[in-house]
Amino acid sequence: MSELLASYIYSLIGVALLAANLPWLSERRLLVLSSPNGKRIWWRWLEWLILYFVVGGIAFGMERKLNGEIFPQGWEFYAVTACLFLVLALPGFLWRYEWRRA
Repeated sequence: MSELLASYIYSLIGVALLAANLPWLSERRLLVLSSPNGKRIWWRWLEWLILYFVVGGIAFGMERKLNGEIFPQGWEFYAVTACLFLVLALPGFLWRYEWRRA
């Protein structure tokens, strides 16, 4: 694996880890608008879903830049990436609802 490809992969994993945890670490709606009463959990899940698609767009852009095309994927690919993004969000979720209360 070339060093350029490895750096793209590691940076994408880092961006995904940060993006998956941002909804749980921030009290701002969509990371911009202040929310005086805090965010409800459905806001956090909506932000998580939006950030999943943002990271997916970044990944598609990287794939197009590296390969010159985007390879077609089936529904299984998207199910697996959503589950991986969910696993990456676990530290932020646990911090918000478990560790902060202790």
